[in-house]
Amino acid sequence: MTVPINTGLEARIRRLEDLEAIRGLAVRYGYAVDERDIDAICALFTPDGELRTTRESKGRGHAAIAEYYGKGYKVLGPTNHFTHGHIVDFDAGDPDRATGVVFSHAEVVRDGVPMVTAMRYLDTYQREAAGWRFAERVQSYMYFVDVQEYRDALASELRMRRAPGSWQPADWPAVSAG
Repeated sequence: MTVPINTGLEARIRRLEDLEAIRGLAVRYGYAVDERDIDAICALFTPDGELRTTRESKGRGHAAIAEYYGKGYKVLGPTNHFTHGHIVDFDAGDPDRATGVVFSHAEVVRDGVPMVTAMRYLDTYQREAAGWRFAERVQSYMYFVDVQEYRDALASELRMRRAPGSWQPADWPAVSAG
């Protein structure tokens, strides 16, 4: 976030308030997911907002996002999301739009298996009358593994376990051979 020094004080304060609101949006998302509060999750998205991974859409619009989480919670036990850092870039041509990257980890129990994941959320934010919301949230993974497989999986290209025995390449970074 770079705001020119010659920008008026009110504009600079508003930018700081916007930045704090967007960063709070990311933290509220993790809290709502951990609390199983589907209504709160949906309220963080614009009415036509989309949740997706780098590979597929999980849902566009509140009803689809609610359905995705409703199904997902059937296989999830406790979850604990952590937000580590957040880069926000405001759209120079539209004061009501911004993009960002959220660096995150989560501890989850999926199908009875304790797992750990490192994620980056690639976000597009839109200011609405009620405040900043996600217009798009893309989940990107460095790893998503059984805690007992973490040590061996971390150095592998195949760091994503979608189901028992089903390994897929991680989204980032590529593991170099030497």
